[in-house]
Amino acid sequence: MKLKKYHLLLGALPMMVACQKAKQPDRPNIIFIMSDDHAEQAISCYGHGLNQTPNIDRLATEGVRFTNASVTNSICAPSRAVILTGKHSHANGLINNEVIFDGSQNTFPKLLKQAGYQTAIVGKWHLKSAPTGFDHWMVLPDQGEYYNPDFRTPEGIKRIPGYVTNIITDESLKWLDENQQKDQPFCLMVQHKAPHRNWMPAPEFVNHFDDADIPVPDNFFDDYSTRGKAAREQEMEIDAIMFPGYDLKMTQPGKDEIIRDGWGDWYDRMTPEQQQMWHNAYRAKNAAFHKANPKGKELALWKYKRYMQDYLSTIESVDKSVGQILDYLDEKGLAENTIVVYTSDQGFYLGEHGWFDKRFMYEESHSTPMLIRYPKGIKAGWVSDKLVQNLDIAQTFLEFAGVKAADDMQGLSMRPLLEQQSDQWRDAVYYHYYEYPGIHAVKRHYGIRTDRYKLIHFYFDVDEWELYDLQNDPKEMNNLYGQKGYEELTAQLKDKLTRLQQQYEVPGIADEMSRRYEQLSHNATSATIMLKQQPDKPYDTPAAALIDGQRKKFTPLWASDYSAFLGFNGTDLVATIDLGKPVAINKISARFLDKNGSWVYAPAAVTFSYSNNGRKFTNIKEVKAQKENVMNNVFVVNHDTDNINIKARYIKVSAQNFGNIPKGKPGAGMPSWLFCDEIIVK
Repeated sequence: MKLKKYHLLLGALPMMVACQKAKQPDRPNIIFIMSDDHAEQAISCYGHGLNQTPNIDRLATEGVRFTNASVTNSICAPSRAVILTGKHSHANGLINNEVIFDGSQNTFPKLLKQAGYQTAIVGKWHLKSAPTGFDHWMVLPDQGEYYNPDFRTPEGIKRIPGYVTNIITDESLKWLDENQQKDQPFCLMVQHKAPHRNWMPAPEFVNHFDDADIPVPDNFFDDYSTRGKAAREQEMEIDAIMFPGYDLKMTQPGKDEIIRDGWGDWYDRMTPEQQQMWHNAYRAKNAAFHKANPKGKELALWKYKRYMQDYLSTIESVDKSVGQILDYLDEKGLAENTIVVYTSDQGFYLGEHGWFDKRFMYEESHSTPMLIRYPKGIKAGWVSDKLVQNLDIAQTFLEFAGVKAADDMQGLSMRPLLEQQSDQWRDAVYYHYYEYPGIHAVKRHYGIRTDRYKLIHFYFDVDEWELYDLQNDPKEMNNLYGQKGYEELTAQLKDKLTRLQQQYEVPGIADEMSRRYEQLSHNATSATIMLKQQPDKPYDTPAAALIDGQRKKFTPLWASDYSAFLGFNGTDLVATIDLGKPVAINKISARFLDKNGSWVYAPAAVTFSYSNNGRKFTNIKEVKAQKENVMNNVFVVNHDTDNINIKARYIKVSAQNFGNIPKGKPGAGMPSWLFCDEIIVK
């Protein structure tokens, strides 16, 4: 008996030691700092010479700088979901900016919290659902605002006066001060809005780059002649797409008021003092522009310079924030045992190809800055060219914390690389972009990148391949796909691409294309519906949003009820419902949104018609419209027919888009949005 007791005690000892070790402060603290759309071209340690970021550079000097870091899907919300879950977009469910993030799945903050870490997130969230896995959260609604921003908290919306980067920094340091416990490690995610569009610098930096000599990329006037339809048909050109007021802060000749176009209440939420500061900052520059009245290429170059002045000035506050956090760690004696990561949710175009924004798998938006410092565990001042991704962040943090990663996580822990214990690593990364049709019109595509080559397949409404040799053509100006002599290389890359898709269990394109919203069956009526024009913003399986029987109200973007609405930008809605057989019908109704302050307009006209053969339709003459104010000048407009007493198998609803937004309204001159939630046949 004594012998058995002796063995039991020995068996329990490792567990007791492990439990005691878990409570020790030697597990690293983690501070994850992420900006929004911060191109590595605009970080001075990457050597492009556009600006100086001394505080961010400290992380490179005192840690490691990655030169081949990339994202799996170059767009805001999907990148954040990949970082949290360690899973590709198709696996975590958030493939574009419109999907609501499923917070019930495993995330690295949730697993760290379960293992005894204090967890917090402050700043941009953009995932619509409420954050989970955090002891403390304070996040911006949707994109957030630069001046006097609102924050979502567990207690509700809270507006804080000031500039968003400064507020996020102050609130992050406040949480560290109030909650940092010596026997409990912490994980803090500091997620800046800056330098996201519309690039509004802090008051102290608003004219910081006015006198700077900003070089113009040598492919700024790219004509895309060597590329396919995707590059030619995008809507990302600085010259053609940027709004005069919202993006470029322009005024009308002889006037001081900034042109009111673009999104949101970015100007109205400023205090009179802030507005006056804004006018003072741009008055002389705008007057000089109107006097010069540039045209053609000269105008395009002027727009580029204004864009870059604002973009780089906005980054100044981000760099200052990083310095404040690093100084805090030094002052509190926390630097040695704290992992600090600086990255962005993806790269960004700073005039290359004439563009701004991201989305493409081309280097400027696929490549992403990543710098990591951990004095206790990482050698200082070195550079890695390994193919790391945002997919790897979750497993890396979990391994350093001694926490088992979730079985469905798809990344790799970077710890062996960071500790220089192993040189074994992946030889290719996978990329997949889904948000098309949509803003900026970047076509759906997927591809593979190795240390030298990149193979991309554009699909959905095209079927085009592109191949680039990044060693000889780093700016991706010459598509080699289909050229003689590259057959074997292409076959090898396609084979490697297929194997990566199998490894990550990527659904086949045929499966994705089957969701092109034609002939879909739904529970509400067992009817099917056909759409003539595919939606630009499918907030739900689109046909289901029209006949799913859920008459949902318009609610803020982060609320799940919003997902029922279906958006068409500048185009009409034509929906044909097949009831399966002729049935008696006495009422048809359709409901639309009207919110002029956000580019959303009720249709100019709505027509209902019916048919028994699906070819010849007869119009129903009388359609009544009733407008209901449901929330803060958001209207639902119901179009109804009563007592029509017809018998039909097919019902067609045609809603004519309002057209271009009138002068004096936000987005003036641009196509309006038509939003529909429900078509009901009784």
